This record gives sequence, structure tokens and C-alpha cells, in this order.
Amino acid sequence: MKLLLTSNGFENPEIAKEFLRLVGKPAEEIKILFIQIASRSIDERNYANKSKQELYDIGIKYENIRILNINKKPLSEAEMFDYDTIYICGGNTFYLMQRLRETKFHQKIKQYLKKSGVYVGVSAGSIILGSDIEIAGLGKTGDENDIGLEDFKGLNLINQVIYTHYIKSEEQLIRNYEKKTKQKVLRLKDNQALLINNKQEKVIG
Repeated sequence: MKLLLTSNGFENPEIAKEFLRLVGKPAEEIKILFIQIASRSIDERNYANKSKQELYDIGIKYENIRILNINKKPLSEAEMFDYDTIYICGGNTFYLMQRLRETKFHQKIKQYLKKSGVYVGVSAGSIILGSDIEIAGLGKTGDENDIGLEDFKGLNLINQVIYTHYIKSEEQLIRNYEKKTKQKVLRLKDNQALLINNKQEKVIG
């Protein structure tokens, strides 16, 4: 698998450099499926726009970013592999997981990764790849489960829970979560990302 799970996008320039290495193409040739369905509020949409701007800033061409609405007619497998990267933005983690399941797009993500496609997640887009997403509601700034999601299983593509926007004052909350769920939590600060490139795995930042 080729994964780049970020807390806050390419805020750290080193994360952007690792993205280009992971794809292995000049920036102007990279084609991206950009999914921002989790961004429902004005603030969340502003973060999605920030993510797009970060892609432009590293040399991705405007015409090579396709905004994909997974609620509409889905792409075929062949169409998906016309793109080098699936990029899923932040927003409400619970809503994102619900939409992925109902459209069965989570299955397409797994198929895509089996054939060496590159996945980039930001915040919610990173959390969903872990073993459990309930942690997204943790803390004062956590996501509200306003859709009443009851199944908190993640896509389980990595065998741990991802917690984004980590700050030290939340450490006890996370330790309590680990004790309660008996699951290991990877804490990612806003300038950090988890890079997985087949057998290589490291935290950037």
C-alpha cells in the first residue's frame, strides 16, 4: 500500500516532498481524484479549499484535479486507475464513513490500493483508514456524531487508531481511550503525517 495520512494536509513542506516521492512522477503530470464530501460546513469547505491550494502550490495542474462527488454515478474501476492519487479531505468523520459505506466507495478504495494507487488523507480522510473511528469525537473540538452512526469500525487498512490534530493537553483522554478500547492510538500533530510505502512506515514531522 501507498498511504500518506496527514493531520492537516501539506502544512509541513516535508510532507509535500514525500507525496511527490511516493507518486514518483513530476508534479505537473500527477492526476488526482479529490473528495471533499465530508466538508459540510463553511469552515470545513474552507479547509478543503486550502488543501486544493496546497496541491496547486506544489505544481499540480488545475485540470488534473477532479472533484469527485461519490453520491453521484460512481467511477468504474478503469476510470479510477486513470488517476495517480485518491485525496480525501477532512470534515465530519462519521458522515464521511456513512457516505463511503452507503455508496460502497470504501470497497473501491481498497481495490485501488491493491493496485498500487496512492492514497492521501487529511484529518477525517486519515482517521477512516484506521481500525476504529469513534476517537474522532474525542475532545472539545471533536466531530459531532449528528447522523447517529453506530458502527465505528474503520477501513482497517492499518492496525491502529489514527488521532489527528493531537495536542499534549489531550494525552490523558487518549490514554483513557486506549485503556477502554484496548487499541493502540497513533497521535498525529498538525505538522505530521504517517507515510506507508509498502513495507516502509514512518511518521513525518
